Amino acid sequence: MSVAVRVSFEFFPPKTPAMEETLWRSIERLAPLSPCFVSVTYGADGSTRERTHRIVMKVLEETSLTGAPHLTCIGATREEIRSIARDYWNGGVRHIVALRGDPPQGAGRYCPHPDGYDYAVDLVAGLKEVADFEVSVAAYPEVHPEAPDARFDLDNLKRKIDAGAGRAITQFFFDTDRYLRFRDQCATEGIRVPIVPGILPITRFPQLLRFAETCGASVPEWLVDRFAGLDDDEETRRMIAASVAIEQVQRLQHHGVQDFHFYTLNRSELTYAICHCLGVRPCEPLAASA
Repeated sequence: MSVAVRVSFEFFPPKTPAMEETLWRSIERLAPLSPCFVSVTYGADGSTRERTHRIVMKVLEETSLTGAPHLTCIGATREEIRSIARDYWNGGVRHIVALRGDPPQGAGRYCPHPDGYDYAVDLVAGLKEVADFEVSVAAYPEVHPEAPDARFDLDNLKRKIDAGAGRAITQFFFDTDRYLRFRDQCATEGIRVPIVPGILPITRFPQLLRFAETCGASVPEWLVDRFAGLDDDEETRRMIAASVAIEQVQRLQHHGVQDFHFYTLNRSELTYAICHCLGVRPCEPLAASA
């Protein structure tokens, strides 16, 4: 008997009216797949706070989806963050993705706000004091780039779970074996919450390389080779991107993974195709075009 697959999708606040149209077309396309939640990211320095709030509230008010805003420790006092959380709770939000957050570009290493939450573990505990939020946190199969070593990083994840987080969503990765080893390490440490793999469909390969450099994710040579020479061939790139992601999720599924989180980059096409191959289909058949 096959086990039902659960999916969730990540979006980011659009900067222009055209980008906003793309976002809502993507949400409309993916909504029939009945995701567990859709998350909305938060700028490195809190710069998208208002846009994040607006998108999440529109999701809650105008769709049947569960909206989950990202919230970080960056650039705000504890009371400011608690006030944001209370506003979210009063507005119907029940799920928050709690992150330390990245410093603004050019700011160098992370420095906690003197009156803020120092790290994600502190933010998780603070949110649980405000209300009984469902809280998701980040996990790093290839180790957070600022962590001194893998042991420290795993211990930090355990502290976030012990503080009240109910799910860990991983950074994107392409080495499936590394994720599976990481999942086993989490189980050995007594981490019993789902370790949800973060899946990044490759829309533009140079963009992927920049993302990977920033977050410390490795890009294997076989993947570089697959996209070599396709800079001016969008159609073939899309076909290969779908193939890579489908191979990845099907192997993860074979190893018992039931939950998948997709970094959509506000596009629906690849994510929809990958979900279809996982057996995630619309609850109601899509209506035929007139």
